[in-house]
Amino acid sequence: MDEEKQHFDEMHSGQTGVRLPYSDYQAWFGNEDAARLSKKSKEAEAFFRQTGITFNVYGQAAAQERLIPFDLVPRILSNREWTKLSKGIEQRVRAINAFLHDIYNRQEILRAGRVPVELVAQNDAFLPQMMGMSPPGNVYTHIVGTDVVRTGENDFFVLEDNARTPSGVSYMLENRETMLQMFPELFQKIKVKPVSNYPKNLRRSLAACAPSSCRGKPTVAVLTPGIFNSAYFEHSFLADQMGVELVEGHDLRVVDGHIAMRTTRGYKVIDVLYRRVDDDFLDPLNFNPDSMLGVPGIMDVYRAGNITIANAPGTGIADDKAIYSYMPDIIEFYTGEEAILKNVPTYRCSEPDSLQYVLDNLAELVVKEVHGSGGYGMLVGPAASKKELSAFAAKLKRKPRNYIAQPTLSLSTVPIFTKKGLAPRHVDLRPFALMSPGGIDITPGGLTRVALKAGSLVVNSSQGGGTKDTWVLED
Repeated sequence: MDEEKQHFDEMHSGQTGVRLPYSDYQAWFGNEDAARLSKKSKEAEAFFRQTGITFNVYGQAAAQERLIPFDLVPRILSNREWTKLSKGIEQRVRAINAFLHDIYNRQEILRAGRVPVELVAQNDAFLPQMMGMSPPGNVYTHIVGTDVVRTGENDFFVLEDNARTPSGVSYMLENRETMLQMFPELFQKIKVKPVSNYPKNLRRSLAACAPSSCRGKPTVAVLTPGIFNSAYFEHSFLADQMGVELVEGHDLRVVDGHIAMRTTRGYKVIDVLYRRVDDDFLDPLNFNPDSMLGVPGIMDVYRAGNITIANAPGTGIADDKAIYSYMPDIIEFYTGEEAILKNVPTYRCSEPDSLQYVLDNLAELVVKEVHGSGGYGMLVGPAASKKELSAFAAKLKRKPRNYIAQPTLSLSTVPIFTKKGLAPRHVDLRPFALMSPGGIDITPGGLTRVALKAGSLVVNSSQGGGTKDTWVLED
């Protein structure tokens, strides 16, 4: 416990003991038998294994499919805390969507000098094929996952935006389902806002973004790269929960200027395609010609206005980590407001002065690839050896444009259940926002990821992290 004392503990307060959002839970937990809870923890693991809730780890042939560890102590937020978070996320999602529309049309923010032209023009995530395109309802970011960290009672920071194909929502839903099954009495004592309506809201939100060519009730489908993708469980889970078809590229073709899927009764037109395939693999005629995962000609159908692709191609420019450093300017430019949620201070290694500072202070910083995700390709300076620091410095000097650096934040902790009782571990939070022409809907809670190793700041499942149920309390 000693090494964690300097971090904000979301459950325990030094002055008053247990913080108010956790008071009812603590009263329940204090009367629980440790052996029973340990048994419940094993039951949860068996449930996840039986349900097939796994993810793949690339590059590790010996253990391709893994179970994400689940911790049975929930992460609890008061309604007041959630209100601030959700307002900040909504503001951010609106600004990101406006930025994308601007970047692919009038480019006013570039002409105003608020974002450097080269940061967009030389960015691999920028798609020239999207220039002049306005998707149905002007919605680019249909689903956004915003990674939020906490450093104090009222201090929340956005760590990054996930606007391409954000994952993890199936774990949010299954974590709640597991807790409801294991501890039904707990939910009778404590009033927690539900998350189970997410699939229904997702389908409704996607259908509301159908193209104007759609006649009647929109047909929605989920496009997956296939069973070897790390998030395949989520793709099939969401398709099942929404009651729509799960399709692969070879199930689809262009029919009379529309995208249609193969069925037992012939081909059926799709109006909205929730794609979980990256841009580069979406259309071999327009992007990577070797792709076997996409649909030849889908971009031409899209440009003709005969299908909605969610999220829109080219949204990756908005969650680029170099663009992230300009988010306070982007929010102010499009909303006229200051950002409700702060950015983490960010050093752009493409700038010589920043690069020199990062090289001089590498042992104290976290360095990330501009296009990286899943915790891969990053350096956590305080946890790195001299040899690792030296090797990373060489990589930085070779390709400084590929990296940004941030200070090591004092992330908040939430207790996890261990054999020795409760122990603090660092967490982050990924709430999920749905955008349609009718507005933005944010599910109360989200996916809490937890670093299971004492002192570790890396919460990604691919790097050994686990997950928790996230509770937002009713008033």
